[in-house]
Amino acid sequence: MRLVELTLEIEAVYRELLDELGPDGQGSATSWMLEHSEEPFEVFVGRLQDWSRGKDLKDGWVAFSTFWLVDDDRIVGKSSLRHELNEHLCNIGGHIGYVICESFRRKGYGTEILRLTLEKAKELGLERVLVTCDEDNIASAKIIEKNGGIFENTYQDDELDVPKRRYWIAID
Repeated sequence: MRLVELTLEIEAVYRELLDELGPDGQGSATSWMLEHSEEPFEVFVGRLQDWSRGKDLKDGWVAFSTFWLVDDDRIVGKSSLRHELNEHLCNIGGHIGYVICESFRRKGYGTEILRLTLEKAKELGLERVLVTCDEDNIASAKIIEKNGGIFENTYQDDELDVPKRRYWIAID
């Protein structure tokens, strides 16, 4: 199992992931993947590299790196590591977001993708990160806590259907 950035060499594996997600994806965590699914793959890979350098970001976005958890030559999940927080991310999104493909859930991949993304955060020079999850997402809360997450509070505002649990993780 490894955490990798998207490269031209794993296009076929990435396309399998898009097929599994289907036209509706799995929520906002993958909506931008589907938004770019029709463009040439090398353009999408270049866009991810630009975003990680803070280049050509959408309004309100911060620089972020995207990683793919690969096991047995299949992408089983995706994580995003935001290099800094803006006000919105401080309340709702945090530094790290992750999603595991539905067919791979409840197999330990969530815990592993967060652990490996925390290593990437350390390489980036972050000393502590904010990770959030929906208040009713017990599985994600357990994953965050297994990775050292310390619950700070719950955040609610009018744009959220479900309040967000906010956790801080110190990076050793």
